[in-house]
Amino acid sequence: MKAVVLDAAGRYLRDCAAGEEGSIVIAGPNVFAGYTDAALNERLWIDLGDGRRWLDTGDLGRQDADGYFWLTGRRKDLIIRGGHNIDPATIEEPLHRHPAVQLAAAIGRPDAHAGEVPMAYVQLKPGARASEQELEAFARQHIAERAAQPKQIRIVDAIPLTGVGKIFKPELKRRETGDALSVALAENGVAGASVDVQTGGSGGMTVVVTLRDAQFEAAAHAVLGRYPFTFTVDVQPQAH
Repeated sequence: MKAVVLDAAGRYLRDCAAGEEGSIVIAGPNVFAGYTDAALNERLWIDLGDGRRWLDTGDLGRQDADGYFWLTGRRKDLIIRGGHNIDPATIEEPLHRHPAVQLAAAIGRPDAHAGEVPMAYVQLKPGARASEQELEAFARQHIAERAAQPKQIRIVDAIPLTGVGKIFKPELKRRETGDALSVALAENGVAGASVDVQTGGSGGMTVVVTLRDAQFEAAAHAVLGRYPFTFTVDVQPQAH
C-alpha cells in the first residue's frame, strides 16, 4: 500500500513523502485480478515501474511517519479548476451553516478554459426561503479560497440520493455537463443541438449530440473537442 502522486492522466510520477496527501494504490495477492467487464478496468491499474500490478483505489490519503495510513477523501470528487484542486467540502460545509440549507452538493462544471469551475446544488429545509443570489453572496463571504467560490448555486426541490441516503453526485454532474455543453454549442453558433449525456460503467461520460442541420456538424466537433469527453455527433434532419 502506498500514497503516490499521479499526473492529470492518472500516470505515476513519484511516491509521496511522509504526511503528503496523494492517491492510494495497493498491490499483493489479496488484490483482485480485475473486472470481467473490460470497460470497468480502464485506468484501474497503475504502473510504478517495479513490475507489480498496483490497483488505483480512487481514495486520497497520506502515510504518516509511523507508517499509518489516513484516508482523506475520493479523488473523483475533487473539482479541478486550472491549477487548483478544490475539495467539495470547502464549499459544502459553509453552505450547510446557512440556516435555510438542508443539503448542499458541490461539483465541477466543465469549462473549456479552466477544466472545471465549481458549482453547488442546494436543497432548502422544509418551509425555509432563500434565493440563489443570497446563497451565492453567503458563499463568497464564508469561503476564503476565491477559486473555490461557486460560479453559480442552483436551488432544487430535491438533491438525488442513493439507496442508502448518500448524495448521488454523478447525476448532478451529468445534468451540469449537459447544460454546459448546450450553452457552449449555442454560444458558438450551433443552433438546435440536442445534448444527451450518458454515464458509462466505469463512471466516465459519453456525450451524444443530435443536430437538425448538417451545416453545424464541423462547428459542433470543434466545440466538443475542447472537452475531455467521448462524443458522437448525429445529424437527423427534421421531416417536412
